[in-house]
Amino acid sequence: MSKRLVISEIEPKAYEVMFEFEKYLAKTNLEPSLKELIKIRVSQINGCAFCINIHTKDARKMGETEQRIYALNAWRETPYFSETERAVLALAEEITFISKGVSDETYQNVASLFDLQTLAQTIMAIIAINAWNRIAITTHQQPAFD
Repeated sequence: MSKRLVISEIEPKAYEVMFEFEKYLAKTNLEPSLKELIKIRVSQINGCAFCINIHTKDARKMGETEQRIYALNAWRETPYFSETERAVLALAEEITFISKGVSDETYQNVASLFDLQTLAQTIMAIIAINAWNRIAITTHQQPAFD
């Protein structure tokens, strides 16, 4: 697979906007480890090897265990994730598969765990990684081998 255009070089202002989005997300109420779980799970669904590579490394640096990272694509079948993590992962999956919609049950489950601001921040974090996945996949960004 050959690399395609590099948007950050051709349209740097677009990347500036995306990085400003990331700066906003860094200041939200969401726990950093939860943000990384969102990024990994959404990237798994979207098949974004570039983002999976980045965010599994970031999660490990934050202390995430190999066992949880490996089990993330089957999180419903494991006891490794908290009630909050499960609710957010379900929301992340439904937002990523947006053509199916977000069920009232999933939305209410997350809404019952967070205040409205944190709920909004969670939705925005899910949207952000979906956008990054689409950029990386469309432009054939390749993960670094180290």
